[in-house]
Amino acid sequence: MDERPDPSLKKSREKEYNAIKLRLSIADIVLNIVIIGILAFSGISPLIEKAVRDYLSNDYLVFLVFITVVGVIYSILDFPFDFYGGYVVEHRFGLSNQSVPAWLFEKIKGAAVGVVVGVPVAMVFYLFLKMTGWLWWLWFSIFMFFISVFLARIAPVVIFPIFYKFRELESEEIRERIRDLVEGQGISIRGIYSFNLSKDTKKANAGFTGIGRSKRIILSDTLIGHFSPEEIAVIFAHEMGHYKKRHIVKSIVLGTASIFLSFFLCGELYRITLAHLGFTGVHDIAAIPILFFYLTLFSLVTMPLSNALSRMYEREADRYALDATRDRDAFISSMEKLADLNLADRDPNPVTEFMFYSHPSIKKRIALARAHVL
Repeated sequence: MDERPDPSLKKSREKEYNAIKLRLSIADIVLNIVIIGILAFSGISPLIEKAVRDYLSNDYLVFLVFITVVGVIYSILDFPFDFYGGYVVEHRFGLSNQSVPAWLFEKIKGAAVGVVVGVPVAMVFYLFLKMTGWLWWLWFSIFMFFISVFLARIAPVVIFPIFYKFRELESEEIRERIRDLVEGQGISIRGIYSFNLSKDTKKANAGFTGIGRSKRIILSDTLIGHFSPEEIAVIFAHEMGHYKKRHIVKSIVLGTASIFLSFFLCGELYRITLAHLGFTGVHDIAAIPILFFYLTLFSLVTMPLSNALSRMYEREADRYALDATRDRDAFISSMEKLADLNLADRDPNPVTEFMFYSHPSIKKRIALARAHVL
């Protein structure tokens, strides 16, 4: 009796999982816009500011408490979606290894990191609003460029270890394959690390992280446990392709350009709106949700462009991996395994892929490999 899984059932399961995740993503976007829209235009924001000023007079403390209140409200409203998508759905499809306490603990750690990074950035943002007036967008964009570089530099050695344990790759066979690739391509990588993704999920992942002295390749233990040395070599070569093509640096530069553009355009819309709604100035705390509303819309409108750029980078890295390893079969089998482990939709709706996918579909990546001339 053939006990292999029915391909049609597997495809149906993948489609169902991705449809649920897509609906949750759209619901999250809508919720975000609705909450910020209500804060910006309903009159609730001035009431929150007034309530805070009954206890505090310093503008910076008022702003800090104001954004904290807004953040707590959003977190409470978003929690059911987050829990359902991040815990219930993942368990329903057999992807999660987390208990409820473990899931909550990871969320608490993420929130703590967000506070440590986000609060200073928010305070600098308000400082520029107060000190530079309508030129805030220029100074804050410059500040965000340096913050992006700083975070890219420290993330692999400071932030990521908060969530996962990293250690030098142990398998000598895999290390030998990777050393051959690195030497053949003339690349200097400071570290090749595995990390314990299996504590959270059965999914597999890999990435190239960091810049300067912190740059490193990271491979999940789930990847190492399920993939052959040849397949891992191809995946490593893909991540190496991101390095050789300077995708991290390009992303920082283009991201900074996008920040300049978004802050300038949304700042102008903010200026026009304030004149009509009777707020006193650019740094009026109750008016700031209006700016965030425009920034949210801008990020939504530009999301397909950002994803298209990311898919272009992924195709470049795929071609690099194929040229570096000259192993088409290993590339294709690694894509199939990634789809199986991650329950990826191999052939999503073209509109869905255009709007939401940062990587080309598995079907397109395999087609690229088959068509690529080695």
